[in-house]
Amino acid sequence: MIELPGGKVSLRDEGTGASWVAEVAPFRLAAFAVTQAQYAGEPGGPGGLPVTDVSWLDAIRFCNELSAAEDLVPAYGLVDGDRDGEQVSCDWNATGYRLPSEAEWEYACRTGGPEQRYGELGEIAWYQENSGGHVHEVGGKTPNRWGFHDLLGNVWEWTWDLFDPSVYGPYRVFRGGGAYDPPRACRASCRRKSHPTFHIDDLGFRLARSGHN
Repeated sequence: MIELPGGKVSLRDEGTGASWVAEVAPFRLAAFAVTQAQYAGEPGGPGGLPVTDVSWLDAIRFCNELSAAEDLVPAYGLVDGDRDGEQVSCDWNATGYRLPSEAEWEYACRTGGPEQRYGELGEIAWYQENSGGHVHEVGGKTPNRWGFHDLLGNVWEWTWDLFDPSVYGPYRVFRGGGAYDPPRACRASCRRKSHPTFHIDDLGFRLARSGHN
């Protein structure tokens, strides 16, 4: 995982035109999306296909399970039967794994700057025009200057945040664009959302940890 200093990032909802500035505390973020092998608990390096068809609830359960396996304090408090995820709590001071916040994800993608992309799209991302209609192994494209691979393209990535609870209830945000998407989706500011139980074949996630735990 890569350690990042704190900072600020400007976010914008393109649907409503609303914009806001978020403070980001120091955190750690995985250089790659979680792979199928990692999700299955198999040993191995960082290569391999990213795990997909995982819901937001699947992702946070995995974070807690991995934390427990490594004797870390789980970040999430879960409630049985909470299908909407509305009773899930997050301890941002816990030592365990969690999903990045939406602000953390965008901060890492932009490498602290204003750019929508960290390079020429064909060099940094698998997307509609070069993916061949399928997801690829992680790490096959050029990373950004902070060392993160595939933040744009290949698979969308769940974040912790609610999209707009006053309008969409429990829907959570995912970011980054995927292998089937046009260039417009593969930008640092592009936001999508769905129900915490939603899963599809180009949606995965990336691990984060708070502070320098």
